[in-house]
Amino acid sequence: MLLVSACLAGEPVRYDGKSCTVSLIKSLIAQGKAKPICPECLGGLPTPRPAAEIQGGTGDDVLAGRAKVIDSNGQDVSAAFIAGAYQTLKIVQFYQAIAIVLKENSPSCGSQFIYNGQFNGQKRTGLGVTAALLKQHGFEILSEHELEQWYANQKLSLGSC
Repeated sequence: MLLVSACLAGEPVRYDGKSCTVSLIKSLIAQGKAKPICPECLGGLPTPRPAAEIQGGTGDDVLAGRAKVIDSNGQDVSAAFIAGAYQTLKIVQFYQAIAIVLKENSPSCGSQFIYNGQFNGQKRTGLGVTAALLKQHGFEILSEHELEQWYANQKLSLGSC
């Protein structure tokens, strides 16, 4: 079972109330091979909501209390991001997910890049809060940009058994 960011499945749960639909993800959900999740919604944040970025570090730093997630209104929303990450971890463990596909650049879900915390559109290397927690627990994290190749490799390895 794959778990996937709900916005990638076409659900309008992004901060701006939109989605970033990936057709392969919609297909995998329809086949019962994937389930959508939204860490930010699981953490109690509304949709739409102000944009948020990690300031002072990465998702690992937020989990360790060394950095914060601040929204564009200047509010500290770290607690909601951390709560959503832990709720996501419970779901991932329940389903024994083989991998989790998360929305790149998100302060929750970024698996390689996150925004730099200045609300200027610039990105930097780093994990979002949920991606960091899942990685700390040994789960394979993919971005939507890696899914197609990963899925092709899985089909090949499964077919050779």
